[in-house]
Amino acid sequence: MIISHHRVVVVGAGPTGLTAALSLARHGIDCLVLDRWDEVYPQPRAVHLDDEVYRIVAWVGLADEFARISRPSAGLRLVGRDGEVMAEFRRDAGESANGFPRANMFDQPEFERMLRAALPLYDEITFRGGVEVTDVVHTEAGVRVDYLDRAGGERAVAHADYVLGCDGANSVVRAAIGSRMQDLRFEQRWLVVDIATSADLGHWDGVHQVCDPDRAATYMRIGDTRYRWEFRLRAGESAADYGTLADLRPLLAPWTGEIDSSGLELIRVAEYTFRAQVADRWRDRRVFLLGDAAHLTPPFIGQGMGAGLRDAFNLTWKLAGVLDGALDPDRLETYEQERKPHARAMIRLAATLGRAMTEGGVLGELFRRRLVRLAGRVQGVGAKVADGVTPALRESDFVHRAAFRRGLAGTLCPNPAVDERGRRLDEVAPGRFLVVTTVRPTDGQRDEIERRGGVVIQAKAGSGLARWLREGHATAAIVRPDRMVLRAGRSLSSLHTWLPTML
Repeated sequence: MIISHHRVVVVGAGPTGLTAALSLARHGIDCLVLDRWDEVYPQPRAVHLDDEVYRIVAWVGLADEFARISRPSAGLRLVGRDGEVMAEFRRDAGESANGFPRANMFDQPEFERMLRAALPLYDEITFRGGVEVTDVVHTEAGVRVDYLDRAGGERAVAHADYVLGCDGANSVVRAAIGSRMQDLRFEQRWLVVDIATSADLGHWDGVHQVCDPDRAATYMRIGDTRYRWEFRLRAGESAADYGTLADLRPLLAPWTGEIDSSGLELIRVAEYTFRAQVADRWRDRRVFLLGDAAHLTPPFIGQGMGAGLRDAFNLTWKLAGVLDGALDPDRLETYEQERKPHARAMIRLAATLGRAMTEGGVLGELFRRRLVRLAGRVQGVGAKVADGVTPALRESDFVHRAAFRRGLAGTLCPNPAVDERGRRLDEVAPGRFLVVTTVRPTDGQRDEIERRGGVVIQAKAGSGLARWLREGHATAAIVRPDRMVLRAGRSLSSLHTWLPTML
């Protein structure tokens, strides 16, 4: 029997688990990653992440690598059943306030290979694939994870201070802690088709959502030669009815036109049930749930995989602080307090948009056409749809709002260049608290901030950071290691008197 000891065991080596492990390693935390598969699961699933999540990819050191395997998307186009464009919401392919394109398409197996390739760069990470976790049990000293080698049947035990359950929708870890999925009452069956072709299909280079209650569909280009279609299945239909390109021809013809089937390579065709669910509990003492183990999101806003990476980024800096002795373990309660309402809000938004774009029958189609056309013409609506900004985090020990004002607390700090070398804010002091201010701190204030492990970022007059503070009615903000704003205020001195209790 193999027996090992680790600070953290990560169960599941999908995007969420790999991101969690890489983030922990960046903080110097030893971790063991366990997964059922020796190699990356070959079938494509997620295809999109936004600029906020791109920052997380950059934090684990893979921004350049992701740029090479991804493709910025032009935005969203809502199309009627007859192909008529009802509205178009463009996204600038250039850099957003977060420093990256707002919408990015990619192939998930390629993304996971990129993440796995980074694991050997860290002595802190041990990876074991081809294993099956059989039990997760709390002990007096921490948590015990029992697992089996799937090929040889050899038993193994890993002892850890904490366990992160990143093992997907059928999570063993979730079952072990007695957590259950709560149904948010959305369920649709869809056919997902991935095709490779060197032919130019000649369509606008963004996501096309066909708003047809009889056959709702989604089309998107995810790479130089890769395309994804999703078609809502009718009652009685299944993936077995569409196993070949000939079977798919009636569905693909509006998009592929006269392109011969010999010019199309069918990568896969699969049936998926899109669900909206949230686990009732995300934590049991030293065990946490992340990603699909904690929530399932319909794909209509492209936030499913990104939600898991947000979970990992939110939790790992706090966990590292606890393991290093800098934070009280009670602060780990903020993970579920902050992430669960955020995930629930995004799931409900995705479900609402899914219903609005795919259901309602004939009357729904007439109403949708009028409403969508109106929304496309109203000033500001298009910008709101295209900017992709997600909701602010709820108040917690790490999100403090000034009385009677929402302000910047719980929102994401922008990521502009901040020094003469062109380094962005995220690159200056990764993994540390920042105090971003337009007010020059006194020597005493600076010394106290630095003694607590923080870094002062002086926002120059007229800079993007200065405008961000001004628009948030603040002159200073405390920014967490995950770059969410802990607190903002009108004076540095008011923050300074409060700051020592939090850093």
